[in-house]
Amino acid sequence: MPLTAQTANETIIHPEIIEEYQTNGFIHIPNILSDEQVDRYQKAALGIHENLKNLDHCKTAILDQFVNMWQVDPIMRELTLNPKIAAIAQKLAGTTLRLWHDHLLIKRPQNNAPTEWHQDQPYWPHHNSTHPVSVWIALCDVPAEKGCMSFIPGSQKYTQLSPQNLGVSRSLFSLQPSLEWDPTITIPLKAGDCTFHHGRTAHTASANQTNDPRVAHVIIYVDEVTTYDGTPHVTTDPLNLTPNQKLQGNLFPPVQQFEALNQA
Repeated sequence: MPLTAQTANETIIHPEIIEEYQTNGFIHIPNILSDEQVDRYQKAALGIHENLKNLDHCKTAILDQFVNMWQVDPIMRELTLNPKIAAIAQKLAGTTLRLWHDHLLIKRPQNNAPTEWHQDQPYWPHHNSTHPVSVWIALCDVPAEKGCMSFIPGSQKYTQLSPQNLGVSRSLFSLQPSLEWDPTITIPLKAGDCTFHHGRTAHTASANQTNDPRVAHVIIYVDEVTTYDGTPHVTTDPLNLTPNQKLQGNLFPPVQQFEALNQA
């Protein structure tokens, strides 16, 4: 049975898929993008990388990362504000969502640096967000040796963990030792495939051992009612928000506005 079906106006998500996502904390959905879309977005992503790769704040030992590209590049804006992808995320979450930020991730060839096990949400300065969703879109084929992701099913239930140290391989397991003994699932992706995962689902990505860059684009959504908790973060630092202020405005549009924004 296909995971999704298309009608004239929406993407239908089968109830079994929603149940699997909510149980395991992640789901793989193939062919979220067509071959033509992959080619368009990959070219835009690699162009951004070429222009910005030497900026110190975009480089880490693990990968090159570029936040909120939807604000500066019209082609990536089209992808980040894709209303069908957002609608799937909202149905999986079971609540109304808004954009937190996007994240273009380029794992350099032969980088020999895995992304260690971690949860995403502990890094975010949020209150009132219990259903955050990250969509990890492969803009090239991502087999295991190129840096695909693995997940620990059900790990989204650990909502109390503090931010993990990505420079320490056992950081997550030092905080929650039982996770080390849980089964893991590795999901290689074809170009145009994606995974949706809850912001508390533990995941890792292997090193890129190939001679080509691994190109992925991540769209992160949070509950529409999310508020700022006062913790420093690159996305909110320039905004002078006060604690308990609701995330809203042009930088954090609700999913319901995506179609109109993409046509503006």
